[in-house]
Amino acid sequence: MAAKIMDGKKLAIERRYHKLRDLRGQAGKKPCLAIITVSMYSNEIDTAGDVYVRSKQQACAQLNIDCIVIKKSYSYEEIKGKVAQYDLANTIAMLNEKDSITAIMVQLPLPVGIDSRAVLNRISPSKDVDGLTDVNMGTLVTHWTYRDIAPCTPSGIMELLINERINLKGKEAVIIGRSNIVGKPMAALLLREDCTVTICHSYTENLAQHTRNADILIVAVGKAGFITKDMVKPGAVVIDVGINRIDGKIVGDVSPDVAEVAGYMTPVPGGVGPMTVSCLMENVLNIAIKNKQEKVRNL
Repeated sequence: MAAKIMDGKKLAIERRYHKLRDLRGQAGKKPCLAIITVSMYSNEIDTAGDVYVRSKQQACAQLNIDCIVIKKSYSYEEIKGKVAQYDLANTIAMLNEKDSITAIMVQLPLPVGIDSRAVLNRISPSKDVDGLTDVNMGTLVTHWTYRDIAPCTPSGIMELLINERINLKGKEAVIIGRSNIVGKPMAALLLREDCTVTICHSYTENLAQHTRNADILIVAVGKAGFITKDMVKPGAVVIDVGINRIDGKIVGDVSPDVAEVAGYMTPVPGGVGPMTVSCLMENVLNIAIKNKQEKVRNL
């Protein structure tokens, strides 16, 4: 029996017309998302990051949210000499001070040589739409509630699981990948739903032994076809976060033959990606609503 496809694109559209439009109404004044992109040298090559930014701009337009993109380009010498690091810190400080800017995000990954954590921690936690500052990551682990900001990809995955009414309590969840963007916050969200969580990584021994025990398998390693059907428990929920370009096509980290044994499976593209953008929009609107409520309290 083929796996049921968890259609993130369809769910993202449904959320836009219902939940997100309701939040947009509550937000009142037009919010503004500032996106900072960083590249080496000034070139016109269309990168994957550019594609992601355009999808966020489009989502903002659909919800009447302003979106400004600040493009930064540095030479190798500027990165090595910390000029780039200081310039990004100054740019973020300027955005933090502007009342017209609701939320700030830095498009990752940054070029090698730039300290990503230092850059992200320059963002005011109240404007940190990705939830990646140390303050917001700490909140996620210790006392996060659904009113707080969480990283967008794990949030999108949770929405996919909720939409399918998948019971998480007591289930074995295995996450492959321990990044701050996906793996670690994903573990925190699943723990809140009473899953038993294992995080696997490049030093994990006998990986297939772990994956075959997983009721829920989340894969974020950036290697095309990394997970094959012999590594998956029959009936498991398989979430593919990977985006890989092979011969001009976008494919995931999970081999297509996994659909023969899995109970549920996300497609690539059209699975996690649209839900990541959807949750980014939700975070922008929730920040705007919180700001509006604080202004009312301060009257």
